[in-house]
Amino acid sequence: MKLVKKITAIVVLGLITISCGQKKEAKSSEMVNSSETTMDSTALSETPNIVGVAAANADFSTLVTAVKAAELVETLSGTGPFTVFAPNNAAFAKLPAGTLDGLLKPENKDKLKAILTYHVVAGKFEAAAVIEAINKNNGKYSVPTVQGDTIVLSLKDGKVILTDAKGGTSTVVLADVAASNGVIHAIDSVVMPK
Repeated sequence: MKLVKKITAIVVLGLITISCGQKKEAKSSEMVNSSETTMDSTALSETPNIVGVAAANADFSTLVTAVKAAELVETLSGTGPFTVFAPNNAAFAKLPAGTLDGLLKPENKDKLKAILTYHVVAGKFEAAAVIEAINKNNGKYSVPTVQGDTIVLSLKDGKVILTDAKGGTSTVVLADVAASNGVIHAIDSVVMPK
């Protein structure tokens, strides 16, 4: 119960920060990897990892199911740090009928793994660093994913937009959800690699 209260507090704080339109300044033209800063080890032990944070949020239940089916729980529970652009349940619901069911079948595990790791970036990049990198790079910033392809980040109406390898887009709807091994940014559509 204590964990649920902490996660709720983190989400509420994130929503307040986003709704107020607060932006922090990054220190360089590139995304600043916040894992390079010193962290309090007691805070790390109290905050769950990326999988734990996602599992505690009902809006990520489809993502957690997919992560389990792709056998990525151990990877995303690792030391990291990772930045995960996490599709919420509504994002998965936008996929064509039968797509998700097909991806969850054991014979499609490699394809599902490729899609999910396309949503993961090595390093911890909070929203302020992402926005600063976009602004310093003429409005677009390409980021290599753990899967191997890149995602292009841009801004539209003050929100971070992801453009995938196929030209599809997704919007960050909740930023800077903290985890002990990185950060989660919730997105409203599933992005696809080549």
